Amino acid sequence: MFNDNGSFLLALFEFFLFFAWFMCLFWVFGDIFRSHDLGGGAKTVWVIFVILVPWLGILVYLIARGGGMAQRQLEQAKAMQAAQAEYIQSVAKTAPTSATDQIASAKALLDSGAITQAEFDALKSKALA
Repeated sequence: MFNDNGSFLLALFEFFLFFAWFMCLFWVFGDIFRSHDLGGGAKTVWVIFVILVPWLGILVYLIARGGGMAQRQLEQAKAMQAAQAEYIQSVAKTAPTSATDQIASAKALLDSGAITQAEFDALKSKALA
């Protein structure tokens, strides 16, 4: 398949360029669709430009809009972290910390009929322990 060492190195370099282009393509597409300051038409033009003229399209995009790529990625990460924190707070219920709070919540459960008197006594003794 390879006639000499030069053809192997050339094939290796071509593979490296293809892999680098593929990674840059994903980064650029991710940034294009993440960007809120571009409209639909501008996003379409950038995508077509990057697809039709691959290396030139990526390089022009990096020169024209590369300065804001890190900022847009950081904003997305912060928004995702805020959404995750909001979800965790909405799902997590804080347990009563003091014995009085625990007994009061157990009494409310007893009054509503959710637990029996024996379960209430067990919860009360556990809270007082």
